[in-house]
Amino acid sequence: MSAESKSAFASRKGWSHKRNQLFTMIVWAVGICTILFICGLLFLILQKGLPKLSLDFLYGLPSEIDPGGGIGPTLFNSFYVLIISLLISIPLGMSAGIYLAEFAPDNTFIGFVRICVEGLASVPSIIFGLFGIAIFVEVFQVGLTILGGAVSLAFLNLPVLTRVTEEAIRAVPSEMKNASFALGGTHLQTIRRVLIPVALNGIITGICLVAGRAFGESAVIILTAGVSTSGEMWDFSLFSPGATLAVHLWYVQSEAIVPDAAEIADKAAAVLVFVVLLINVLFRLPLLLHVRRTR
Repeated sequence: MSAESKSAFASRKGWSHKRNQLFTMIVWAVGICTILFICGLLFLILQKGLPKLSLDFLYGLPSEIDPGGGIGPTLFNSFYVLIISLLISIPLGMSAGIYLAEFAPDNTFIGFVRICVEGLASVPSIIFGLFGIAIFVEVFQVGLTILGGAVSLAFLNLPVLTRVTEEAIRAVPSEMKNASFALGGTHLQTIRRVLIPVALNGIITGICLVAGRAFGESAVIILTAGVSTSGEMWDFSLFSPGATLAVHLWYVQSEAIVPDAAEIADKAAAVLVFVVLLINVLFRLPLLLHVRRTR
């Protein structure tokens, strides 16, 4: 290699190294700014509401006129609707995702189904609320109830869980699947003992996303469960009005006439953000336990 060739090669290598450093610095800067923005936003919301929280506020009944109302029934409805919706959407979404990843034939119809699922995952939530009205209010005529809100939220979560499960299963290396078959495992045993445990991280991430979205959802609940509660703290009836904490926050900010509406909104927003963060932590615990057991 001549001296000129060596010089040109060194020049290109130096320029590539500089571009790599520049790109790394840009990524670091954007990432740090994004994290700081998110942390600042969370701090702003929690700082306004958390210091003012009390047990009376968490367990108290909402007030329409007098100051000092609580969020007890709406907070209970939020968890109640969330649990019911997850009990419906998780088994159905995981089953559909496993079918598309492992059993569905690779043809035009299944490709069309995948496009439809992806499209439904990006549909605005108010469309699912209108669908819930058509089903539960007009067809079955059960009115605005917890049942209607929970099932509508399950419909909202199904496309996301289906796609997340399918992609997580497909991401498992084929060598692990073939090794299971080589050891005499059936297809069901391979799915239960190899594919799902390996894909558990992605699946739980999807569950966290849909759980947080469902807990903070308001449009679907307003249209299918209403903006009021039964007035009881522990009302397990599926046919009671099902206003959740997110709906109560919207109502306080837009319609309420109580003099301390701004303070109630700050505290309710802090509780909402804190619970969403807590949900993500709780759903991650099974994954951490699974990793420790495998070690």
